Amino acid sequence: MSNFSATLNNSAAIAFKGVSVSYSQKPVLRDISLGLPQGVLATLVGPNGAGKSTFLKALLGLVPLDRGVVEVFGNSIDRHRYRVAYVPQTESVDWDFPITAREIVMMGRYPYQGLVRSISRQDHDTVSEALEQVGMTAYANRHIRQLSGGQQQRIFLARALAQQADLLLLDEPFSGVDVKTEATLLQLMRRLTTAGKTLLVVNHDLSILKQFDYIILLNLMLVGAGPVPSTATETNIRRTYGGPLEYLEQAELELGRSPKELRRDQPR
Repeated sequence: MSNFSATLNNSAAIAFKGVSVSYSQKPVLRDISLGLPQGVLATLVGPNGAGKSTFLKALLGLVPLDRGVVEVFGNSIDRHRYRVAYVPQTESVDWDFPITAREIVMMGRYPYQGLVRSISRQDHDTVSEALEQVGMTAYANRHIRQLSGGQQQRIFLARALAQQADLLLLDEPFSGVDVKTEATLLQLMRRLTTAGKTLLVVNHDLSILKQFDYIILLNLMLVGAGPVPSTATETNIRRTYGGPLEYLEQAELELGRSPKELRRDQPR
């Protein structure tokens, strides 16, 4: 039973109610029910092929559901699409495209500009404020290819801020960045939740689970969802990853047990 069951109402930023998705009759998500409260820093965790990308697509209304309902702030995503921002994996971005950091952030203002893309003074001011919030004002006119991985992630966060989104979906933002940059990004994310934003982060680094408020453990089915201390247990992590030792060794950093103890207790 999900620890989020009490939040399956209009106070939830995200609610999945009995959601199943399949591709070519192959199940990818199976009967997912959970609710994510507003104003939290949450992480979505699971092995490759667990359905994490499909989870985000279902949330964004980009794939048909076999059954179930997805709600954002108590309604269909179509009612609140402008309140939701997606920060993609850096590897999915064409970094050779001729565009500056500021121009990327300005994309966050598109929902407010109409068909003719008329840029107002308010748009410029909002973009400048977003760049300042993420510490990227000095890099505003640089080509995106000239930015480091961490700077690129901050620019996409600034785009979400310029959009004035309340729910931010980040797909593996820590991929390819060093430990210092990871810590900087986490600090920025925490500031955003303090300001009332809700963040859902797809993440593979089990050693930083304590940095999050909530966790969703997914492997085609929902393994667990709730506050990190009570949900990111040794048992749930094993159920999520099926017990591969490399994941258990990463989990040891979170659970405070040695890899030898985890090996010894692993089901045979």
